[in-house]
Amino acid sequence: MGFAIIKTGGKQYKIAEGDVLKVEKLPVDDGKTVTFDEVLLIDDGQKTIVGTPVITGAKVTAEVVKTAKGKKISVLKYKNKTRYRKLLGHRQWHSQIKVKAIANK
Repeated sequence: MGFAIIKTGGKQYKIAEGDVLKVEKLPVDDGKTVTFDEVLLIDDGQKTIVGTPVITGAKVTAEVVKTAKGKKISVLKYKNKTRYRKLLGHRQWHSQIKVKAIANK
């Protein structure tokens, strides 16, 4: 069983075929396929290929399962002795993807 390390949304993810994970929101509709070209490492169980910084010709294809908002994060701004309190909330968009194939050239 092999795995790969890809870079998307400013983060790196260790993935294998069949994995389902949440990444930063992708500009693709639900049910469509997306290709990740920034593959940093591929390991197929026999040998490991490390990119400098990426592996040329390597691709990871995945299907976007759904795009949704994450859990709410509360942000409280507070200043002592001035009656200043501000409560803010934020929900980050993410895309849930399912990895279909890892290809090297």
